Amino acid sequence: MNESIVKVLEDVTKAKSIIEIYDMLDLHGIEDQERLENALRELVETGIMHETKKHEYLLMKNCTSLKAGKISINKSGNGFVDIEGPEDVFVREENLNKAINNDIVEIDMFSNHGQLEGKVIRILKRDLKNIVGEMVKFKNKLIFKPDDEKLNIVISLTKESTKQCVEGHKVVVNILKELGNNHYLGAVIKIIGHKNDPGVDIISIALRHGIEIEFNNDVLEELKSIPAEVYPKDKEGRKDLTEEMIFTIDGADTKDIDDAISLEEVNGLFRLGVHIADVSYYVKVGTKLYETALMRGTSSYLADTVIPMIPHQLSNGICSLNEGVERLTISCVMDINYQGKVVDYDIFPSVIKSQKKMTYTCVNQILKEGIVPKGYEPFADKLKKMQELAHILRKERMARGYIDFGLDEAKIVQDESGKAIDIVRRVQDEGEKLIEDFMIVANETVATHVSNMDLPFIYRVHDVPNPEKLESFMNLVKLLGYQIKTDIHKITPITMQKILAELKDKKEFAILSDVLLRSMKKAIYSPVNIGHFGLASKNYTHFTSPIRRFPDLTVHRLLRTYFFENDLSMETLNFNSKYLIDVASIASDTEVASQEAERDVNDMKMAEYMEDKIGNVYEGIISGVTNFGFFVTLDNLVEGLVHISTLKGYYNYVAEQLSLIKEDNTNKYRLGDKVVIIVTGANKENGTIDFELYTEDIDGNKE
Repeated sequence: MNESIVKVLEDVTKAKSIIEIYDMLDLHGIEDQERLENALRELVETGIMHETKKHEYLLMKNCTSLKAGKISINKSGNGFVDIEGPEDVFVREENLNKAINNDIVEIDMFSNHGQLEGKVIRILKRDLKNIVGEMVKFKNKLIFKPDDEKLNIVISLTKESTKQCVEGHKVVVNILKELGNNHYLGAVIKIIGHKNDPGVDIISIALRHGIEIEFNNDVLEELKSIPAEVYPKDKEGRKDLTEEMIFTIDGADTKDIDDAISLEEVNGLFRLGVHIADVSYYVKVGTKLYETALMRGTSSYLADTVIPMIPHQLSNGICSLNEGVERLTISCVMDINYQGKVVDYDIFPSVIKSQKKMTYTCVNQILKEGIVPKGYEPFADKLKKMQELAHILRKERMARGYIDFGLDEAKIVQDESGKAIDIVRRVQDEGEKLIEDFMIVANETVATHVSNMDLPFIYRVHDVPNPEKLESFMNLVKLLGYQIKTDIHKITPITMQKILAELKDKKEFAILSDVLLRSMKKAIYSPVNIGHFGLASKNYTHFTSPIRRFPDLTVHRLLRTYFFENDLSMETLNFNSKYLIDVASIASDTEVASQEAERDVNDMKMAEYMEDKIGNVYEGIISGVTNFGFFVTLDNLVEGLVHISTLKGYYNYVAEQLSLIKEDNTNKYRLGDKVVIIVTGANKENGTIDFELYTEDIDGNKE
């Protein structure tokens, strides 16, 4: 119904009544009218449709000044609305109209002295479930303080729900009703633990993002029927690969191993085998295990804490491709030529026995240093041949436009009590790249196979960047004094690749690369295949990680249904056509929640790490400039704020120059400038770090 409404109103520029839309869709009867009303309500709540005061409807994209999106409110009380366009829309505190952080809002946009601003005219959706916070003492009374400081509401709790609470408890609160003027009545539904207990900090963030920590009793009951080993009956109809040289490569502490690899040379071709844990054999449709996996959508990796999509009995046990034990898999075996093209392939159910659990550290020793660690002797030559193929595959991918942003990620190192003791850059070395290259070609092969047959499927898609956002990025580059020769009028992956190549030697490359990445659209899951722009791939899916991603589990289920069981009935195809829309939507949403939780955990742990670094002096680079100061990123990827109030003299924010400029024009701070800072504050609870300039910047400009 939703798609039909959008389609029929695609070119309509005047708002229509429900009756008019009813007639345009040629609907009949009261049931159709109710379905239409529900669909319109949903389209309004999601910001796709605008509803006038007269209860008439018009697509939001056909409205001149109206837009909808999620609002983020900063500590100053102002907000920014994320809309489809070149930039977020600024909303002043007085124009929030009672909107709170993370509301989906409708705004009316206007220009204020050349700056795009918005005014909230309607709150479309507000989610006040799973509010996490701390029980604190205030005037000898125990009250609830939300962890999210930007959640500008007051919450009173029922006395009954707080009976077991003490000062310092982290709790989860659900809202019961609104009392008026952003004042709510809530109830404690879960006591997480004391804020000083190990792990409570990470669990609190996970719950705040709706990530469930425990599995319910129904799931635990189903686990009792899951075997601990592969039985002979489980291997029926599967290709036996247990005698082949198949092994895994993962991080040293990885326990949920879902991919194994093999390689042979046959008739002048590489025969690459990618063997993936057959989780769908154990997690079946209609079970509580399956329903729970769907709603979780993904495993969440928060610092050194793993919150699994499926229980450890599966993820670390019968589904994990552990060394020396038989495991059920789905294999994608590809014949690849020396130009990196897949010329033939086979996808089939199999059973393997991994001969070695390899680590990236040891594999990198072989591939980079020629050092063969003990126990790796039988595999060294095979690994070198795999490296040769990986380089060929990467070269082929780069030639068609694969975009490598080259961005570093931070890894938090914690002690036994869960305290952050170090921050290091994640290594993406030869072994890591080898696995990435092999997984990508397997994902492409599976997606191409199903796409060619035009069957209902779930794809990993990445749309073409918004031209306005790319133009905005190019203006930023010009402001920094650089000229880009690449023509951006025809946006292709090669275009982006060329832009990055032109910026590679610039001192601000890391920042510009990050800004360019954020200017692109986000990859999502979809039953509609539009290709993957970032990978320059016409057909792409996620097949290789069914232990930790529900879309991969779904892909396995579809492969079994369509090809192993040969069920291509219209009933099955029609069911999947509709069902996969919901799967894709849930998977995309849960992925975002997991990523946001990971970001918040990293911010929190970085602040924790810097708490005992107060007074330390570091060099850094200005990575963001705002009207209230600028952000500085250190070599270890820690980012902190130099507030404008700490600068000597009066500075004006000049947005078009991405700079803070001193009133008398004697000094300025611009995106990309190197500076020396001193750490003046770090707050673990808020995940914030404060810097001040230390006497002078790198170039010697005095304050």
